[in-house]
Amino acid sequence: MTIKTIAILSPGEMGAATGKAFQEHGFDIVTALEGRSETSRKRAAAVGFRDCGTIASVLAEADIVFSILPPGDALAQAERVAAAMTETGHTPPYFDCNAISPETAAQIGATIEAAGAAYIDGGIVGNPPGAAAPTRFYVSGSGAAEMDIFDGMGIEIKQCGPVAGKASAVKMCYAGITKGTSALHAAMLMAAEKLDIADELHAELSSSQGAMYKRMEALTPALPAVSDRYIGEMKEIAKTMSAVNLPSGFHNGSASLYDLMTESPYASEIRETVDKSRTLRQTVEGCAAVIGKKDSAE
Repeated sequence: MTIKTIAILSPGEMGAATGKAFQEHGFDIVTALEGRSETSRKRAAAVGFRDCGTIASVLAEADIVFSILPPGDALAQAERVAAAMTETGHTPPYFDCNAISPETAAQIGATIEAAGAAYIDGGIVGNPPGAAAPTRFYVSGSGAAEMDIFDGMGIEIKQCGPVAGKASAVKMCYAGITKGTSALHAAMLMAAEKLDIADELHAELSSSQGAMYKRMEALTPALPAVSDRYIGEMKEIAKTMSAVNLPSGFHNGSASLYDLMTESPYASEIRETVDKSRTLRQTVEGCAAVIGKKDSAE
């Protein structure tokens, strides 16, 4: 596969950083900003994406399409792209990099392949390219081997074999542990606020669970900023668990916790604007203060 032009849908934090990394290795990066927010437009402009306007216009230029967006939008995005492929006849390979269950990946794959394009399943682990640790792109499916051309271009490609869905399964299990644990930590700290034993719990965790407590201090203050994105991901993980006859309640509960966080005083932040001076305790107190308010408002 000869690739010169890469379409990235859409230029969120991960998509923008990935496109920038590829651009630094000589690729032309295009996107479709029709209907996108001003934040997305500014982010795309900041990293030098070329806006083609519509998805149909993007498909006419792209040698491959990367879909990188919140998981709740992944299937609808694939349907829009497939419709444009059918209408225009332009069918570049479609690489879905989103945090979706193998079941949702199968739906997306069937949608894209019905439009005449090759489908590649993917899952991203790690921070956006440019951080200290490399970003891993897990890939699977019949066309996965061709993704090795991107290895070392700001990302690491991790092959999971020719069966589509395996890469998504890696992402689901990994995020089920990392983001699921973050939800559990936040939930119990919020419970401690409501039970009026927060001082005692924080002291005990700091004393006897030092490594875990440091993780809470590092990660929890940013959770409200990403909570809206994590809701769909937790639901996809729950779907994955159900498919293998394991309890899904852990992650459905995590989705509810992240939904609650979208009502916190800090939910208007994005990852780039998180108040780094805000402590773990202040974050938890602010989130706990909204417990019950959402239900009463409804």
